[in-house]
Amino acid sequence: MPASTVGTAQLVQHPAGHDGELRAVVEDLGRGGWFSTRALLHRTWGDPGLWAARTQVIGVAAGHNNVLHLWEREEPGAFGLISLGTRVMVDRAVLAGQQQPGSPEAAELAETARQWCWQAASVLDGDPVPWLGLLTLASLDPKQFRSEHRVPAPDQMLPPGPWALFGQARRIDPWGREVFHRMLRVWAARGEGGTGAEFLAAYLPGAPEGSALHALPLYLHVDRYRRAKSKSAALLQWTNDESVRSAVMAAFSHWRLAFERGARWPVADESHLAHALWASRRPREAAQVFTAMHPFIAPEPWVTMSPPDRAGELLRQAQAQSYAATG
Repeated sequence: MPASTVGTAQLVQHPAGHDGELRAVVEDLGRGGWFSTRALLHRTWGDPGLWAARTQVIGVAAGHNNVLHLWEREEPGAFGLISLGTRVMVDRAVLAGQQQPGSPEAAELAETARQWCWQAASVLDGDPVPWLGLLTLASLDPKQFRSEHRVPAPDQMLPPGPWALFGQARRIDPWGREVFHRMLRVWAARGEGGTGAEFLAAYLPGAPEGSALHALPLYLHVDRYRRAKSKSAALLQWTNDESVRSAVMAAFSHWRLAFERGARWPVADESHLAHALWASRRPREAAQVFTAMHPFIAPEPWVTMSPPDRAGELLRQAQAQSYAATG
């Protein structure tokens, strides 16, 4: 994987990332069209991980206009339509929960989204989306008021949580990327970063080689920085903490294995990996990741690691230093 200089002006932030078919669908949805979505859903069914990734992106795109309502009016009960509707409703509930926590409006939207999840689970067997939606909504209940959010863990070392929902999602997609990200966000919403680390320690050793799940610890380290009172001290974890450096290099090994096999990690994971390698003073490896992900980039973790108006500056610095090391 030779590295070559890439100008940040050429980089693209696109929710579909490397998935060319999905990019075309997102553009079609923006124009109010759904034929390409319908075709892509049929081609994607049977691969729960890909189905989860694509419906997540399509749901966000469809939430910006009334295209799903138009589609439903033309083709009531169309295959996969309820999954996309569930995605849209869950996203709206999460947004309301973030903007108006504890408000009656937010609670009503969360309940409506929950009903959509259960309806979707009854309509399309083998669909991970309903369980992913319910796991997402669990993040809005950090005090575990709902009984399904305080189920005893299979591992006695871990605290109660939405383990039954996690189990249902894993029944369909045992090593699904979004399944684990959603569960990790439950602990983050409760302010339990230590539990998140324990959760990953319990499950990651069993994850397949090359899986994007091996990028999960990188998200924990960024979250640790986000929560730290002393940002300058938190920055040192990438250079002074041996466990962090080991996790970064382990993630790189899995990413390289996947790349050599012709598989691609999501751009969000590659972006976190490129940052972690650069911050850990592994510029040559960072350059490989930057090159492979070109022309795409994700806003995180660059936005978190710098003032909002200087995220691009930090990215340019990381790229320049990484590519300079390969010269």
